[in-house]
Amino acid sequence: MPLMKIHVLKGRTSAEIEQLLDGIHQAMVTAFKVPERDLYQILNEHEPAHFRALDTGLDIPRTDKFIMVEVVTRPRSQTEKIQFYEGLCQVLHERCDIGSSDVMISMVENTDEDWSFGLGRAQFLLGDLATHRPGK
Repeated sequence: MPLMKIHVLKGRTSAEIEQLLDGIHQAMVTAFKVPERDLYQILNEHEPAHFRALDTGLDIPRTDKFIMVEVVTRPRSQTEKIQFYEGLCQVLHERCDIGSSDVMISMVENTDEDWSFGLGRAQFLLGDLATHRPGK
């Protein structure tokens, strides 16, 4: 948690996808201070005719490296969100040669009662996660 939904155009190699997913995870762990094993990612590849993303009139150039990241998460502070936006663009530029103009991010917030990680349990509400976190 958070759950990352990543949308890209088809055509990347397996190695490029692995670098992309690892970079997104690194940025999320750094900005949100979550454990390394908080890893929930879904990557969807789209044909060019099925994936459109303009720039809301901001004159932001897009290329075929464009990615859209939807983050489903518990509430985060404004500072954490800005750190994630900036950190994600930086790590994707360094690892994947994706420019910040090709990174779109949307946050979707929910609460602890909206998560079950399995076993039919609401782990956040029942306190299950506190006993499995490093250092606790």
